[in-house]
Parts: sequence; C-alpha cells; structure tokens
Amino acid sequence: MAKTSGLDRTGVLARVTVAAVTAALVGTTTAAVAAEPAPTFKPTAQADLASASTATATAASATAASGAALNNLYGVQSNGDVIGYTPVAGDTIQRIAGKAGTGWIGYKNFTQADTDGQRESDGWYHADGWYAVNSAGRLHYAGGGPVRDLGGGWNIYNKVFSAGNTGGAAPDDMLARDSAGVLWHYLGYGNAALTQRYRVGSGWNIYTQIAGKGDITGDGRADIVARDRNGVLWLYKGTGNYKAPFSARTRIGGGWNTYNLIFSPGDLTGDRRADLVARDGAGALWLYKGRGSSTTPYTTRVKIGTSGWNGFRAMF
Repeated sequence: MAKTSGLDRTGVLARVTVAAVTAALVGTTTAAVAAEPAPTFKPTAQADLASASTATATAASATAASGAALNNLYGVQSNGDVIGYTPVAGDTIQRIAGKAGTGWIGYKNFTQADTDGQRESDGWYHADGWYAVNSAGRLHYAGGGPVRDLGGGWNIYNKVFSAGNTGGAAPDDMLARDSAGVLWHYLGYGNAALTQRYRVGSGWNIYTQIAGKGDITGDGRADIVARDRNGVLWLYKGTGNYKAPFSARTRIGGGWNTYNLIFSPGDLTGDRRADLVARDGAGALWLYKGRGSSTTPYTTRVKIGTSGWNGFRAMF
C-alpha cells in the first residue's frame, strides 16, 4: 500500500525518543514478561493458500500487495490456553494440533497483527503474532521468542485492536477506544513497538462491537465495521491518512444484535478481502465473506461452526 500519510516510519525507533513513546502509553522494551502467570506463544503454521480453491488462489495472487492478510483464527479458553484454527477449502476452518499459547489468564483485547508488513515466502502477508492487554493494563506482544512488555496504562481503554494497516505505511497499526468514547490511533514501527497516539474521533462509545482486519471494499485500504446498540452495522472506509484514518460511516445492515461477538481475523478465504466472523447466542459461528464492495461488503453468511464456540472467552 502506498504511503499516503507522508509519515516515515523507517528506521524503527531511531527517529523517536523513548520518552515520547512512554508518554504515549507505549514502552519500547523488548524484555520478556516477568509477571505471573507467564504466558507462552507457540508459532503455528499460517493459513495455507494450497488449501483454498485453485481459482481463488490464482485470482488472489494476481492482486496488488494490498488488501487483507491471510490469517488463522484463534480462541482463548478460560484456563488461558489459545487454540488455533486454519482456513481450508475457502469457507471452513480446521483446528490446528496443539496449543498456540498458554497462560493467557486475565488478558483481554487480543488482536492479531502483521508487525513488519513483509511478505512471506508464499507471497502473502500473515500476522506475525498478537497483542493483548493483561489485568494490570500492560500491553504485551507475542510473536516468537519471549513475550514482550510494551508498556502500561492500557487499562484506560475498553477496546484495543488492530484493523491492519490503517496509517498508510507497511506495518499494522493499532486503534484504541477510551471510556469517554474517544478513538486513538497508534502507528506500527515494524518491530511491534508503536508510536505516540493520535486522536482520530469521538462518540465511539455508541458502538457495542467494532471489528476489521484489512480491506473490505476492494480499494486497498483497511476498513472497519461497527455495530450500534440497535443492531445496525456501519462501515467506515479507510483513507490511508494516519490522522483521519476513516471516512464518514455508511449503513450496511440491521439485525446484528443476534450476535454476542463480531470480529475479523483477516482473510479466511484466500481472496485478499477481509472477512467478518460472528458468534450467535447458541454458540454457532458464522462467516461473512468480504465482497470488495462498499455498498454490500459481505456475502450471505455461512455457518463454519455449529455449536460450542461460546466456550471461548475471547476470539480474534
């Protein structure tokens, strides 16, 4: 994706002082997390395009280097175990053997992120790991090697997630909503550390769910959707401007209060478009495939999990 913001984030931390980052609630330490319980992270095989249909994979590989990352889906159990699922056959998911992580008790706001914005050997972008906030309000990152502590103060936010590249440069960025409904934007440096925060909106506490992980509309920019208390789903198209990352909202559907969780791991079908996953009250899991349209961004839902998904206290 082109750098439309004009913000140069190359050179990682060389251009920003530690004090500035700390003041923005984000530390730059790469030390292992010492607090108990000590969470672990086990890198798992990323979603494999070979499992998608040949037609979908061929069409997707011909697209530009923008769009949504092809990611796995994860669920967090009450005992702190993280279970991974990989997309197969275009509209189903399959459990990955073993555990993707352990010891994540008390954590919330899990979100996957491609922190370096680099293509893998298969030519696709994948998440390098995930962020999560512990009970003390510290932001931790798990991406191979020891889990890293990126700083405290994150308990002022009731929603923290990465919608992908929302700031115009290659690495994934972070969005956070505080208790007053103000939305803040943190840009990724390319090594999991984040810049100072930028205020990008207010009034976001009218939404009960906010989700997104890449391009939904087909213009190459990361978008998000938000559900209000009446069950209406709204689309916010990405702009690529880090100080104003989204355009005015557009209504795209009603009746979404049937779901107790709405989230996006990214692309689950291999077409470079961000998909949406929703969990209903009965514990069934539904997939809404991205269509690449700003007026009707998703296809008709497909059930990818029959029951039992309410057993996860978090999904991402």
